Amino acid sequence: MQHRGEIVKKAVHQSGYSITKLAIKLGKSRRWMYQMFDNSSVSLDLVLQIGEIIHYDFTDEIKGFKKSVFVESRETNYSTPENTVEFWKDKYLKLLEEYNALLLRK
Repeated sequence: MQHRGEIVKKAVHQSGYSITKLAIKLGKSRRWMYQMFDNSSVSLDLVLQIGEIIHYDFTDEIKGFKKSVFVESRETNYSTPENTVEFWKDKYLKLLEEYNALLLRK
């Protein structure tokens, strides 16, 4: 059986991507990352997410991935409006304006 955690660990180290930065992007701790590296059955969703962050294609190393799934997922994730700076800036400003209006009412 493949040890997915070791495959991911090797790819992360080869990419030169900081484990700390990767943990922050995933919303996890460094300790969690190292525990994940020790896990032989890391979920394919998590592997795909890590691959997107470090720009690495795991389809050759991990059985269960289809090339088309990886490519389609990367294309759809990057094209969503939630991944743009403008989207989050506008959302923040709208919430800030609503908050200020609530403060003025009280």
